[in-house]
Parts: sequence; C-alpha cells; structure tokens
Amino acid sequence: MPQNYKIYHNGTPVFLTTPEAAKNLGFQPDKFTHVAPYVGKKKVLRQYLDMLDKNKNLRAVVLYHPDLELLWNDFQSCFKVLEAAGGYVENAQNELLVFYRRGSWDMPKGKIDPGETPEQAAVREVQEETGLVHVTLGPFLTHTYHTYEQKGERILKKTWWYRMQTTDTQLVPQTEEDIEEILWVAPKAWLESGVLVYSNIRDVIEQGLYPGTLFRDIG
Repeated sequence: MPQNYKIYHNGTPVFLTTPEAAKNLGFQPDKFTHVAPYVGKKKVLRQYLDMLDKNKNLRAVVLYHPDLELLWNDFQSCFKVLEAAGGYVENAQNELLVFYRRGSWDMPKGKIDPGETPEQAAVREVQEETGLVHVTLGPFLTHTYHTYEQKGERILKKTWWYRMQTTDTQLVPQTEEDIEEILWVAPKAWLESGVLVYSNIRDVIEQGLYPGTLFRDIG
C-alpha cells in the first residue's frame, strides 16, 4: 500500500496520506497550502474540490487520516473513476520518448479498453500514438492520478505506467490525437531545461530516473 496518493486537481497536487507520512511531506500550512486531518465526512472532500475549482492560486492540499484506504475510497466516491495506461519508452541509447500535443509535452497513454489488461493497453497505446512496432514491456513503474470535468461530471483518471524498450528508430506521430512533434530525449537534462510538461508526466519521468523516491514536488 502506498504511503500517500497524489492527485492533480486543476493542476494543484492533492495529497491523501497518514498523519506520520504527512509530516514527512514537509508542507507547512499557509494561505496557499492547506494541511488538515480528514474527519470522515465526504462533504468535506467535496468542499475542498469546490475550493480548488475556485482558487487557482493554491500550491497544495494535504489531507491525512490514520486509515489511508478509507480516505482514498471516500475521495474516489466523489468521482467517476476511469483507468488508462501508458509507457515510459526508452531506446537503445536510454533516451526517453516524448511528444508535444495540446500545448505541452506528454508521453503515450490512453484509456484501457474493455477486456484489456493495463499492460496490454499500455503497449497498444504506445504503438498507436508513436508508430513503434517492436515494443518490449518492462516492469510497472508508477500510478498517476488527475481529475477533470466532463459534461458536468467529475472524472478521476488513474493511469498505469510501465517501462518499455524498443529497438525501432522510425517514429510516426498519431496526428488524429493532436500529436505535433515526437522526440527522443535525455530525460534528466530535458527536464532540467525547463520544458513545459504536465506535472503528472514530470512525476513519471522522475520516478523513472529515481525509482522508489517519494516526490512531494508541487510544480
């Protein structure tokens, strides 16, 4: 079981955790950072979500409870939960595959189809979005969570990420998915260059570079 769950809501990280793990995260409460115990009332969670919808200046929200799974289940009950899968794809030079779409850098991922396992969906999405043919599935890397609204309904998307390897060199971006450019990059230097990348994608890359590290980044 994880020490905490990190969910991006409108780009703001929401940490669900235990009292002890909350201390390890190191956040100090102020007008831009909310740190509070969860009192077991789902309406309080909805109030936090409403607050995040209205206040774009918040840096982080940390909610803690001794029973992390109870907190997590209550949080999920505020949403329709969808699952997706994607790939942290490396070539023979240990370069990482990234692409640009909809104003930010991203990595291949997509919804899990009925009857698919997360592993199957991850490989399929990589192949469809990048044109790669020979993709070797590696170990599970991490989960990411982000929320959005669709037709007035709150959606929580859980994405399964897997390491993958390929020997292919030809890349064909899937233009119908709005992919404009696709590249192989040295991940550490690329992140440090200040590129605009989704926060949850940055988390995946950091997990790939530093496995097992607990990130509390708020970028």
